[in-house]
Amino acid sequence: MRKLKNSELGRITVDAFKKVEKTPLIVVLDNIRSLNNVGSVFRTSDAFLIEKIYLCGITATPPNKEIHKTALGATESVDWEYVKDTLTLVEKLQQENVKVLSIEQAENSTMLNDFVPEDNQKYAVVMGNEVKGVQQEVVSASDVCIEIPQLGTKHSLNISVSCGVVLWDLFNKLK
Repeated sequence: MRKLKNSELGRITVDAFKKVEKTPLIVVLDNIRSLNNVGSVFRTSDAFLIEKIYLCGITATPPNKEIHKTALGATESVDWEYVKDTLTLVEKLQQENVKVLSIEQAENSTMLNDFVPEDNQKYAVVMGNEVKGVQQEVVSASDVCIEIPQLGTKHSLNISVSCGVVLWDLFNKLK
């Protein structure tokens, strides 16, 4: 077995990425503090052809040296927009027939492995603050609350890890 060289990976250009059909997923970052986490979400979103990222509240925006360090250029490929208030954005997306999924541990949440997406439905995934999670008002306004099953002693994952798990799962279910 031989590791592949970068030139053998068949990566598309940024221009090709902009034109290719996207996964019907939007990522909403709700008050993310860590610039490294923001950059990691950009990179994961590039990998799974995510339509757009919304950066909300205190979430930093590109261009930023710390975001670039983990995004490795994905801020150029993935469309993004800053919106000050997450709840206002959620309500706007719902008016556009986008189903909003908050990733949070909550009453009556649906386990990620049990979630079955609807055909021809676009989804927005809300990822919350590293300490406080998704704002309660946003959880309350969401169409579904998705929980990642966890069996160990720690019942939390880093936001960039959570985003990777959720996007991989939904990418597979939506394709």
